[in-house]
Amino acid sequence: MQWSTLGYPGFAGDAGQTASRTRQAFPAWGVAILLGLTGCAGAQAPTAAERQAGEAASVVLAAPAAGAAAPARAPEPAPPVVQASPPVSVPPAARQAVLDAYDAVQKRRWSDLDRLAPLAAADPVLGLYPRYWALRNQLQNRARPVPDDEVRRFLADSAGTYLNERIRSDWILASARAGNYAQALQVPAVADPFSSVRCALLLSRHQTGKHARSAEVLDVFQPNADCWDLLDQAAADHVLSRKELNGLLRDILETGKQGHADRMAGVVFDDTAVVQYAALMKNPRKWLESRGQPRAAVDFELAAIALSRLARSDDRAEAARYIQERWAGWMPKADLQWVWGQFGLVAALNVDPEAARWYRQSGFVPMTDYNHAWEVRAELRAAPIDWGRVATAIRKMSARQADEPVWRYWYGRSLAAQGNTEAARQYYESIVGDQGFYGLLAAEELGRTPALPAQPGPLDPAWVAQARANAGLQRAVALFDLGWRREAVPEWNFALRGMSDAQLRGAAEFAREEHIYDRVVNTSQLTQDVADFSQRFIAPFEGQVAAKARLIDLDPAWVYGLIRQESRFITDARSRVGASGLMQLMPATARHVARKIGMKDFKPSQVNDFDTNTILGTHYLNMVLQDLNGSELLATAGYNAGPGRPKRWRAQLLAPVEGAIFAETIPFTETRLYVKNVLSNAVYYAMMFSGQPDSLKTRLGTVSPLSGTRTARP
Repeated sequence: MQWSTLGYPGFAGDAGQTASRTRQAFPAWGVAILLGLTGCAGAQAPTAAERQAGEAASVVLAAPAAGAAAPARAPEPAPPVVQASPPVSVPPAARQAVLDAYDAVQKRRWSDLDRLAPLAAADPVLGLYPRYWALRNQLQNRARPVPDDEVRRFLADSAGTYLNERIRSDWILASARAGNYAQALQVPAVADPFSSVRCALLLSRHQTGKHARSAEVLDVFQPNADCWDLLDQAAADHVLSRKELNGLLRDILETGKQGHADRMAGVVFDDTAVVQYAALMKNPRKWLESRGQPRAAVDFELAAIALSRLARSDDRAEAARYIQERWAGWMPKADLQWVWGQFGLVAALNVDPEAARWYRQSGFVPMTDYNHAWEVRAELRAAPIDWGRVATAIRKMSARQADEPVWRYWYGRSLAAQGNTEAARQYYESIVGDQGFYGLLAAEELGRTPALPAQPGPLDPAWVAQARANAGLQRAVALFDLGWRREAVPEWNFALRGMSDAQLRGAAEFAREEHIYDRVVNTSQLTQDVADFSQRFIAPFEGQVAAKARLIDLDPAWVYGLIRQESRFITDARSRVGASGLMQLMPATARHVARKIGMKDFKPSQVNDFDTNTILGTHYLNMVLQDLNGSELLATAGYNAGPGRPKRWRAQLLAPVEGAIFAETIPFTETRLYVKNVLSNAVYYAMMFSGQPDSLKTRLGTVSPLSGTRTARP
């Protein structure tokens, strides 16, 4: 259970938890469709007025062609022949040297690595790690020369490993930082490089005569040190236009990350303008009151930023009136529309019913994907819903964004609401193979009885044997055994590259044998042409979780759906905010529930214990459920964000809304994704447990306005 904050969509990913593996046995138990957006069949074309005003939407969605043939599936390779080999023998002294080196890294005793690395080299599984840690430390130290020859020796000794690829990334970064751009470009290519590496490579190419284009800079830029180096050089060399630089600043301001925005302002503005920027960020209204009509381009940009900051004022309505009365006649139309888009965004994130009205004043001004999404959500939350405006808001998106299952579903709903049922049906059909929240909803809109996909045929044991013999997977398992999840997960994922569906299923079964439950799920989800739900929706712990749920009349499928999202069945998972165990309990919550249910002698150290965590977690979930009128939707949101928040979001509704709309308009990104994943998980678990259909729409229900937001729950 992780309480969230407002922000851009994001996911902590595999490295977001620090946990050791847990060895407990459990019994053993399609694919998203990518469609182009061409033509306008079944869609609403821009109106004549929109075209005449130059405000036509950037994309007109097209319904997919009916009866399109599915792409041919590649045949699976024949099962491998795997020769039995004796277990790898690890000298105890060498493994101890690895452990000591890990401890030295944690304590930043870098000199110890020079002594420990040669001793650790005799470990055939993990012996490269101390040497890698020492070399990485040298590469990250800008005060030391880049040890090129030592890196080359390491690469020769580590061919085909994850550490080989990782040290190449570090070498590229170190070379570019040292100004040795030619060397950075000579490093063997890295598959799927980090944004910092992409920026370092583009900067190196630019500095060696092959100048970067503005589109390339905009594509790779993320606010990190190496990308800032690229952006500084690109700005100095006039690669980016003033409009493009202003756009980057506006986008960063939208994230609310003040440090990044201030850094970007230093790139966009000269020293005099930076002083004005700092003043307006401190008090935008006071700064605006001191200004007259803008004249120069920089004055207009500063004014637009200041006006957008008024959206964060205590009285947005009064701030909007001030803009209309004092500034609307002075500002270019596109700048003013961007300001109203910022008003719409801030209002939407505060569940303000006025959000849709402000968004409607933004016209077709280009916005971030994040802001486009919130315009649609604001229209969905309006009362009554104007489905034509929902469709228009989706058509403002880029083709890539509008093609996502979420927006295909809501576009289909808008078409259906306007009477175009055939086009709506085609949109639902285009995402019904997506095994997530909107794929399930689309199937129900089509009137289909919910059902599990066909279980693929039995997996030949040879594929599992092949996975068991894979050196990269063996190395990852050794790291999981040590509790080094941060190192183990990328090792595991690296070893999966290029695997066929059968190989991935074999690797997932290997993870099942080793009781590394999160790898079972995440590995199986990578398959393309088969969906093995016995892996994707594992139900470990031999029914113990279900038994605890039934004791207090909770739906076991819902509890399993929640655990799958919270911890992926890692019993001692620990989140970045301190939540622990299978059901990710915060310390204060665990103490509160223990007192409520009379658990004697509870100690915080017990929170990762399987029985303690599941008893406290199921009781807390039940308390939240009862506090929120028995709604699984609201209780799931409350479990993640705190039970007071869904009450406040509900209290700000203007009229009853269907549960899918409430879920989609949750203002916390993490909680919104969490709710959709937990409830779609629950549907699949329910069908697996019972063999009967289960309805996501029924689980979501309807949410009505409710006054009163107080709660006694932590």
